[in-house]
This record gives sequence, C-alpha cells and structure tokens, in this order.
Amino acid sequence: MAFAPLDPVLHNQLRLAVVSLLVGVESAEFTFILERTGATRGNLSVQLTKLKEAGYIVVKKGYRDNYPLTTCSLTPKGMKAFERYVEAIKDYLRP
Repeated sequence: MAFAPLDPVLHNQLRLAVVSLLVGVESAEFTFILERTGATRGNLSVQLTKLKEAGYIVVKKGYRDNYPLTTCSLTPKGMKAFERYVEAIKDYLRP
C-alpha cells in the first residue's frame, strides 16, 4: 500500500496549528493565534506569509482604535488542503 504524500505547506507544526485554529472560526486576530500557538511574533509572521502565498489563508491588515489589527481567515483552498491532509494522516495511522 502506498501512502499519500503529505502537503509540505501543512506538514509544519506551526502552520498546521494555525490552519487547525482557523478551521473552526470565521477569522482570528494575530494576537489570538500568537497566544494559542505559543509562537514568536517573527516566526508566526513568516508562517502566515507562507500560508498566504500558498493561497490557504487571507491576511487582512487594518486598525482598531488606532492600533494595528491583523486578522486571518481560511480560504476554500486552505480548507480543502486541510481536509486532504487529515485524510492522508489517517491512512498513515491505519493498521
């Protein structure tokens, strides 16, 4: 039996954590993702850029009360990629 290849974009602990958080919400603020993942600001920014470049998330930058506000949301492409990744992992775990 051949195993399905794992998506290299999602096969990274932090990127997978971000997408997993976004699956259940319409959007999430950068600070929420930062707190939930325990990542550093710099590393999270790099990984969000990689997810954005892959078309898996949309990153919106704006302001709230004169403070910068970054929000992220999962795209349909990102949701499909996540679903495929989960199915591929299940195949690896089957006896």
